[in-house]
Amino acid sequence: MNNILKSLVESPFRFSAKAIWEIQSFTLLSLRAVANLFTRPIYWREIILQMDRVGIGSLTIVILTGFFTGAVLAIQSEGVLRTYGAVSMTGQLVSLTLIRELGPVLSALMLAGRMGSGIASELGSMVVSEQINAMRALGTDPTRRLVTPRMIAMVLMLPILTIICDAVGMLGGWIIAAYKLLISSNQYWTDATNAMQLSDLVGTLIKPIVFGFTIAMIGCYVGLRTRGGTEGVGKSTTLAVVSSSILVIAADFFLNNLLIYLAPFINS
Repeated sequence: MNNILKSLVESPFRFSAKAIWEIQSFTLLSLRAVANLFTRPIYWREIILQMDRVGIGSLTIVILTGFFTGAVLAIQSEGVLRTYGAVSMTGQLVSLTLIRELGPVLSALMLAGRMGSGIASELGSMVVSEQINAMRALGTDPTRRLVTPRMIAMVLMLPILTIICDAVGMLGGWIIAAYKLLISSNQYWTDATNAMQLSDLVGTLIKPIVFGFTIAMIGCYVGLRTRGGTEGVGKSTTLAVVSSSILVIAADFFLNNLLIYLAPFINS
């Protein structure tokens, strides 16, 4: 009984210590990855390769996600807006919802599932096959060679993919508005553009930068800490997707509050 009580008392302290250690290790890895931007060598070829994987490779899923999200928004909003005789405001609803919230978040979640898992599995496989140790033995810094290019690619490409997602989503909403809700194209696009403010455009660019950094660093951190052979690679892949998705949603909450606070200053 005493041993059971002792373990129950010690477990919160162990959990807290482990959490603090994980946060510290993740922060140090992130700082090293950012610091590598200001020193040489910079692996431009690897950066371009990763940008191609993130941008071109994820273009299809982002377009499909954006299009059907915009179309569903237009369809689902009809019932509520028709109750108040405001079906004509569909363009405003679709544009604000996509640009402020769904565009950045859904694009980030798609990339968390596609690239976050890919980064973790790729680096995890290199760890269990001793390629990372071989790289260190040859005098190459794994953080500079593997982590920094992936971070740069995600930070640069996710905002572009988010803009594409927003644009395609508004196009999907327009198709539903024009051919199902019988709203004129001129009214839809006029309402959609007039509803946007500068703070909305700033937010749809800032959020993907934060999300991209989070997804890349979580994937790299989890991948580099893989243990236990191929089974460990599978666990790392799952952990990377789940962790990055949760952190994207949590970061979205805090960024929304920050942007709401700063909106009067940005729009003035």
